[in-house]
Amino acid sequence: MAELPEIEIAKRDLEKEVATRKIKSVEVPGTKKALPAMRSKQQFADLLEGKKITAVTRHGSLLHFVLDTDEIMVARLGATGSFRRATSRTPQDPDTKVVMTFTKGGQLRLLDSGNEATLRVLTWPRYHKVHPEQVDLGFDPVDMPMPWTDFALMLRGRSDAVRDLLLDQTFVVGLGPMYSDEVLHAARLGYGRIASELNTQEVRRLYRAIVETVHNSIKYRGTSIGGHLDIFGKSGGFDPYFEVFGRAGERCRNGRGDVLTTVIRGVTHHYCDYQV
Repeated sequence: MAELPEIEIAKRDLEKEVATRKIKSVEVPGTKKALPAMRSKQQFADLLEGKKITAVTRHGSLLHFVLDTDEIMVARLGATGSFRRATSRTPQDPDTKVVMTFTKGGQLRLLDSGNEATLRVLTWPRYHKVHPEQVDLGFDPVDMPMPWTDFALMLRGRSDAVRDLLLDQTFVVGLGPMYSDEVLHAARLGYGRIASELNTQEVRRLYRAIVETVHNSIKYRGTSIGGHLDIFGKSGGFDPYFEVFGRAGERCRNGRGDVLTTVIRGVTHHYCDYQV
């Protein structure tokens, strides 16, 4: 399950592994579902072959492969997508959607078990037309450090429940249900608390929980929940540090309470009864 920490880890690894590499050939096994707006697989290959990746960056939950033209390849991993480094001799996983072979340095493969990941090649002027949701992104705990007092101003006048805000990409980027549950537990806040009604101490706890949860996950190379693997095919090491997510009926790791669940708008939320 790729959320902000896993996407940031992928960005950092890809920047080291494929930036400056020239794309020799592109193969698209199976259908072209991962290539929205492409008329054909060959059109996608023609847009990439012979071009060099000059940098890999992240904007929100999207990865940008900057090309040595005025174009970028935009990758949306969704919940089930991931990239994998490989050699031409590495057996191809059945979930492989796209294979990029470099003139030097093996291959980069896009894998996706759930058909959510997509790749697009487009010019910078078209970027916000194709991805209008990227215009109003919220606080990025990795790329946009801020004082907790500025964070407090973001909460002022917001009548949203705190869990809804944590899942709102225009408020904070890339947490998703998994990390939102952990953040609320670390902040000792109930999911239904109204953002504007938090006191100063609670605001500081919430801000600290967001930043520390994301950075600690990155430190331990993310989670492997849902079978997610990094670009080298390795599992993340943050799973043992989850206090509540996926642990319904168990004791939270700090020993203070049992993990309970409730369903909010079709999504299961994990929490302890002392979160208020």
